[in-house]
Formats: sequence, C-alpha cells, structure tokens
Amino acid sequence: MIKVIGINFSNANRTYYFAPGKTNVKKNDYVIVETERGMQYGQAVTDVLDMPKEKVFLPLKEIIRVANKEDFKINKKNQADSKKALEYAKELVKQENLDMKIFEASYTFDRKKLIFKFIADERVDFRRLAKLLASKYKTRIELRQIGVRDKAKEIGGLGPCGRPLCCSTFLTTFDSVSINMAKNQGIALNPTKINGACGRLLCCLGYEDDTYTYYKKDFPKVGQYVEKDGKKGRVSELNVLKGTYKIKISDDEEVEISVAENGSSK
Repeated sequence: MIKVIGINFSNANRTYYFAPGKTNVKKNDYVIVETERGMQYGQAVTDVLDMPKEKVFLPLKEIIRVANKEDFKINKKNQADSKKALEYAKELVKQENLDMKIFEASYTFDRKKLIFKFIADERVDFRRLAKLLASKYKTRIELRQIGVRDKAKEIGGLGPCGRPLCCSTFLTTFDSVSINMAKNQGIALNPTKINGACGRLLCCLGYEDDTYTYYKKDFPKVGQYVEKDGKKGRVSELNVLKGTYKIKISDDEEVEISVAENGSSK
C-alpha cells in the first residue's frame, strides 16, 4: 500500500493522485504541485488514502506545499489572464484563417508555459500562430489538439441518463463504439438518443453489447417464422431483458412468447 491524496485542477474533471510528502494536507485544502505540465494549483478532493501500488502510476510526484494567500492571488491572476489569452488566440485564429477551434487557455502556476487546447477535423499547421502567441506573451506556448471525446472528458457534464459523463468520472480509455451496437440492443437510431455530449456515439453502448449478443443466441431472428399453439407468425420484436419476443400472426393479432417456454424455435 502507498499513501496518496487525490487532487483536482480547475480545468479538469478527473482526479490525479500525488504523494502527500511532508505536508499536512487534508481534503478541501488548496495545494501547489509539480506535474508533467509544470507547476500547478489544485485542490485536494480526498483525505490521505492508502492505495495499492498497482492502482497508481509510479513514481508519484509529491505535493510541494499547501497553498497560502499569496498563491491564491497568483492563481486568480493566472485564471483572469488565461481568459484574456483565450480571446486573443481566437481572434488570431480568425485572422490567420485557420480551421481550428481553440476552447481553453491556461497558464501553469509559475507562468512558464501557456497551454492552448483546440479541436480540428484535420491536422493544422499552427506554427505561425504559436510564434505570434509566443511574441505576445513572452513564455513557452503549447498548442494541443485533442478529439471531441477528449474535450467532453475535460469539460464534463451530464449524459442523457442524468448522471455525470462516464468519460469525466471513471473511463481512462476510449474503446471503439459502432452503430451496430445500438442495433444489437434494439435502440432506436435517433442521434439525440445514441449520441453523447461530444456528438459521437455513447460510450455506454459498449457496456452491455456482449451481454446482448450472448443472450440473443437463444432468440429467433427478427423476420423469422415461428409457430406457437398451432399458429405461425413472423418475429417482429425481441425483448432480451424480459426474455420474450413477439410474433405477428396477422394484421390484427400479435403474440408475445417467452424464450424459456417456447425456446428459439430454430
């Protein structure tokens, strides 16, 4: 086991783990930490925890210190300046006629780096933009292209189910999702129903796809003819969760059949 504490940053909806080191940090404290992006200002969202080593990425970086009043002022200024930098960068993108959308700008706590995140359909040559930004802000500029799913992960929000987005709470990777998964589960192919906040297919379509595939082996296929009590009809609908399917015997007669009782009639 290893002692860790969870830290959140203002521009991210995920928790990163750090070693508490010699600091007496506790939940809700603001802290200064060294990250791969540089020095950052964050907030502890857990108390010190004992966690199995295999659950964290080692070696863990230590918390530098619990933030003081001066750190708080610096962070507020960095946030305000980051917003101004974002608006300036957006204007430059228009002037340079670049096919990209910058949606976030953030200074590292020590202002050694100014990071811009953007989305674009294709690869963008932003070298001139980077030079113009570096000339304006006199610091190292990083332009980071991310996908629309990554953007949703960072911004967060609520899914159509009413719960926080899976990608911003517990998903660490994006698995492939296909329209066939929705078809396999009998979900209406309505974009408002099967697309997530990112505009792409819902990640959760993949959660139960294997289960549906497994249990549908016991069902007849839609369109197949099945006989029940001497009457023959075409399968019109499957209800995998309920374990039943419907057959249409005539325009006026439809019968619901239990797989357990009638089998798949294959």
